[in-house]
Amino acid sequence: MAQLAAPAPPRPSRAAPVDDPFAALNPQQRAAVMHGDEPLLVLAGAGSGKTLTLAARVARLVLDGADPNRLLLLTFSRRAAQEMARRAGRMLHRALGLRATQPPPQLPWAGTFHAIGARLLREYAGRIGLAEDFTILDRGDAEDLMALVRQAQGWAAARTRFPLKATCLAIYSRTLNRQLPLAQVLQEDFPWCAAWHDELKAMFRAYAAEKQAQHLLDYDDLLLGWHQMLADDGLAMQLGDRFGPVLVDEYQDTNRLQAAILRRLKPDGRGLTVVGDDAQSIYAFRAAEVCNILGFGQQFGDAARTVLLERNYRSTQPILDASNAVIALAEQRHAKTLWTDRRGGSRPRLVTVADELDQARWVADSVLEQREQGLALTQQAVLFRTGHHSAALELELARRDIPFVKFGGLKFLEAAHVKDLLAVLRWAQNPRGALAGYRVALLVPGIGPAAARRLIDAMAAAPDPAAALRAWVPPPAAASDWAALVGLLDVLQSDASPWPAELEAVRAWYQPHLQRLHADDAAVRSLDLEQLQRLAAAQGSRERFLTELTLDPPEATSDEAGPPHPDEDYLTLSTIHAAKGQEWNAVTILNVIDGCLPADLATGSAAAVAEERRLLYVAMTRAKQQLQLMVPLRFHVGQQHRLGDRHLYGGMSRFVTPEVAALFDRVAPAAPAADRHDPPLPPRAAQPLQLGALWD
Repeated sequence: MAQLAAPAPPRPSRAAPVDDPFAALNPQQRAAVMHGDEPLLVLAGAGSGKTLTLAARVARLVLDGADPNRLLLLTFSRRAAQEMARRAGRMLHRALGLRATQPPPQLPWAGTFHAIGARLLREYAGRIGLAEDFTILDRGDAEDLMALVRQAQGWAAARTRFPLKATCLAIYSRTLNRQLPLAQVLQEDFPWCAAWHDELKAMFRAYAAEKQAQHLLDYDDLLLGWHQMLADDGLAMQLGDRFGPVLVDEYQDTNRLQAAILRRLKPDGRGLTVVGDDAQSIYAFRAAEVCNILGFGQQFGDAARTVLLERNYRSTQPILDASNAVIALAEQRHAKTLWTDRRGGSRPRLVTVADELDQARWVADSVLEQREQGLALTQQAVLFRTGHHSAALELELARRDIPFVKFGGLKFLEAAHVKDLLAVLRWAQNPRGALAGYRVALLVPGIGPAAARRLIDAMAAAPDPAAALRAWVPPPAAASDWAALVGLLDVLQSDASPWPAELEAVRAWYQPHLQRLHADDAAVRSLDLEQLQRLAAAQGSRERFLTELTLDPPEATSDEAGPPHPDEDYLTLSTIHAAKGQEWNAVTILNVIDGCLPADLATGSAAAVAEERRLLYVAMTRAKQQLQLMVPLRFHVGQQHRLGDRHLYGGMSRFVTPEVAALFDRVAPAAPAADRHDPPLPPRAAQPLQLGALWD
């Protein structure tokens, strides 16, 4: 694969014309933006201006005559697509000389792989034999449906350890997204489940049949259905002609199914631009395949071109030197060296401490010290490989009254009150959706599981499920409340039902149930329902709202109801996976020792170890000015059935070789931090305490 020539090392170029919308680009970025129609791989190192470059390429394509309505921009989050479209629009606005009141061209086909797949499946449903009223299951609902199938197949009563619903869904999903035989997936990723191969295969067939009967799709079906559409030569040609340029962000995170979709859309690669960084491929647990980006050149042959983006706009050179040294030891990679023209910067630090508790105290000390030096807590972050690695630190921060936010916790769509409200909308949208119907029926006082099951069975057997719903006779205790629900569903299913006003009607019906079921925190939960109302206002229909919310929900409950912490200043705690794409002035990485990074359970293959190295690289490149790697000499490992509860002694991470360590300043506190914070108690007072003296 040929690599486009660019100055090496590139330095700031002379000023471009004032009216040049791409004046801010460096030579490497400009080479990517101005590239022609051949397949293009933009290898964008961490902090190298990837988003700016991709947005500029979109703008340049439109300026050169590409129809914005035929431009397909694929990302891994709706926010990324919106940001890309916003930046491209701003450049187009300037280049076209539009007035401030004139909107720039829109990009209607910018979105995530799953969202674009859902739109295409909805549009072509009639041609591919798909029910046009299908609804989309979120992960939680998909697990619940898998659990029902698992129970119906008799495996819930198995005397040996049959995989639970979450594991079953994970196996199903991994098999589809990796496009491999089930036996191979079990052997490589779920060896403890390999003995259940035949039973799992039968259960997955039943799960797929149940989805089809209920007019349901899960996340994986959105990609699988799109891929199967493209297997039809006529549809593949039609879709290939429908979309002109195709641009893909974060290409290193694509799985085999997504890569296959791109190959079917653009078999020769012409018009295809992919942007990513193999050094930041850290999502194998989601079936991402780093070989997609490593093998881009072999896939499209001599026509393919590569542009390297190596100039970093985030970090100081000492941090980049250490990060480059860590990733340079990877056996398979696209070679690149990050550099910056920013001067100065302190060397990163390797901090050796006695154990977890000493680590927690030292990090808390460091955070407060940097705060006193003028670095706000919001500009600092502590990163770790696994969520429980921060437990000791969380206790220490709470003890010292240092506010923090830990990324994770209850996901928005997992909250019971959110699921309740959405279930009403989903049942109105798709009366054959048994999961939604069962959940809504149980909200009615007087209807228990047995009655709800009878209702769902009656609707499933009827040619018109909506008519069966109206004809069903509830238990006497539920008659009044049931009539109110049926009346609401009639309104929602009428052609005159306005959106988003119908969501307000559902909220009004649900409010007394919210008060009854969640009396202790109904006011707080109402904030999430208000958030749903705001999100609904941005969508043109109920179907669109349900699809978008399922595919790209808010991260957690009350995400938009206020700040993530009541304090205006707070420290960020985050897993490394959740931190990708973020940056902070100061970053501390916990437990950079073998057994934690790399994790003990992620060293079973060379590919797994390689991904662990990339995790450390991603964590290090989040830092702008200060970086600290923590090395506890002893670390407690629990809840690992293979190892049992034990301690890890010594053993700095294998990724910090002597050559890498030479790029750090070594720090070893002279005395345990506990001595500084917990001084010896003074001698006992001569007089005993009089605890009742206040009340004398």
